[in-house]
Amino acid sequence: MSTEMQTPVSPTTGQPFELPPRRGLGGRLYHGETSIDFYGRRWWGIVLSIVLLLLTFGSLLINGLNLGIDFEGGVSWEVPSAQMTINDARVVLEAQGIRVDGAKIQERTSTAGKNLLIQVENQTQEKQQSVRQALADKAGVQEKDVSSNSVSSTWGSSITEKAVRALIVFLVLVALFIAWRFEWRMALGALVATIHDVLISVGVYSVFGFEVTPATVVSFLTILGFSLYDTIVVFDKVKENDSRYANSRAPYGDVVNVSMNQVLMRSLNTSIAAGLPVLSLLVLGSEIMGANTLRDYALALLIGLITGSYSSIFIATPILAILKDRLPKYKNRPEHATGDDLERLVLGAMPANRTERVRSRSRSTLSITDVAEAMAPAAPKAVLTHPPRPRKKKRRGS
Repeated sequence: MSTEMQTPVSPTTGQPFELPPRRGLGGRLYHGETSIDFYGRRWWGIVLSIVLLLLTFGSLLINGLNLGIDFEGGVSWEVPSAQMTINDARVVLEAQGIRVDGAKIQERTSTAGKNLLIQVENQTQEKQQSVRQALADKAGVQEKDVSSNSVSSTWGSSITEKAVRALIVFLVLVALFIAWRFEWRMALGALVATIHDVLISVGVYSVFGFEVTPATVVSFLTILGFSLYDTIVVFDKVKENDSRYANSRAPYGDVVNVSMNQVLMRSLNTSIAAGLPVLSLLVLGSEIMGANTLRDYALALLIGLITGSYSSIFIATPILAILKDRLPKYKNRPEHATGDDLERLVLGAMPANRTERVRSRSRSTLSITDVAEAMAPAAPKAVLTHPPRPRKKKRRGS
């Protein structure tokens, strides 16, 4: 690639673009005037994602996923725990002949008070009733206050199969749409970013041991839409600037950097606006009101919003830039702009090579005309508005 770099110029005057007074970081971010070299740091995000994916696969191999009762099948009891602890629940299970090492016992808090959620493998109806009565006696409550639920493992397998099928169909349709609306390179970048979001979200659940429930699966499918929306917003701006610089020799890095800086605040605003209600669901709905289903749903959504915002900036667009740089039309072009030159482009300046070429053509045309006019003989200036009268001849000798 050529190391030539020219200062961007004004699209109207062709003179070097003058930067306005510099705002603070917050002001530049708010007005879309940042000049971050995303293209120059494109490998940073990719390398970070590779590290996170390796951690994800390693955690899945070692820890696996903490699948809920809906996927593994089994029996659960929910017991008011005002007078009962987790150790008390283990004692009851051992007394009933149920293995404690495979049981999941969680203490939950809500506005109604504390309760214990106990999950074990499948048991007979008689055993379920016997454990329910023993838990009620230990907690000092009536049997009807202890809720019981039984789920078959085949139901969880059916949910997983349908979720995977829906995910595959979704990705294929989205890839076809983006390839038709934009181009196949953008479709590939969007697909890689979407799969990246799902894998990283699964990795977070595996590393921290969060329980995977049907609400989690629904959330994963929901975050795909947000991730693709943010990616398409960025790609639309990239396509717009690519058309704007079509007649110049600007490198594709300039197209990427200008587009990313122009939509950065929009992406952040979208993520924050979407994250605040999800965070409210997680804090108010789960921790305060004790709605456990809301907790499972909101937690997966929050993780997906973070990964989706990250991937649209640091995964999808860098992959597009890497693929575009391989095209012959983008080879042997000047280095991409950085610093003040990049800021001029973000604020509306045009690459110098295009404007200079247009101005040089204009000067060439004008100089030829001026030379032709200068070499032409000057026309006499008209003084009279009517033809002169003939002179009378004087007589001699008079």
